[in-house]
Amino acid sequence: MLDIEIIAIGKMKTSYWNEAACEYLKRLKPFASIKIKELKFTPFTQNNSKRVIAEEEARITEAIARSQGQVFLLTEQGKKLDSLGFAQILDKLDSQKIIFVIAGSLGFSSAMKKKYKSLSLSEFTFTHEMARVIILEQIYRAVTIINNKNYHY
Repeated sequence: MLDIEIIAIGKMKTSYWNEAACEYLKRLKPFASIKIKELKFTPFTQNNSKRVIAEEEARITEAIARSQGQVFLLTEQGKKLDSLGFAQILDKLDSQKIIFVIAGSLGFSSAMKKKYKSLSLSEFTFTHEMARVIILEQIYRAVTIINNKNYHY
C-alpha cells in the first residue's frame, strides 16, 4: 500500500474542490494511505513577497523533516510525465513514503527547487485547490494502472 503525504500551503476553502478531493481520498483508501498536512498561508504584498516565500518554505522544510520520505515539489517547471510514467514512479516507490508539496501562491525559491525533485502537473498554472484535486486524481489514476483496474484508457 502506498504511503503518501501531501503538504500544502493553505486550506481548501471552496466546497466543490473540497468535495472533489474527498471523493478521490475515498476512492484511494483501498490502495494508499494518504495524509494531507495543511500549513499556514501568509498573506503577501509585492513588498514582502521574498519574506513570505522564506516563511512558507521554513514551514514546508519542517514538515518534510518530520515526514521523512521521497519529496516531489509540484511546480510547472518540474519534470513532465504522462499518467503511465507517473504510475511507474509510484510503483517503484511503493516501499517508501512519498511526499508531494504544493507551495503558496508565490511558488518555491530556486534554492528549494534545487534541493528536491520537481514534478509538473501541467505547463498551465492552477489554483492550489485545483492542484490538490489534480494530484489526488493522478494518484488514483496511477494506482488503477498499477492494479490493472479499468479507469485509464
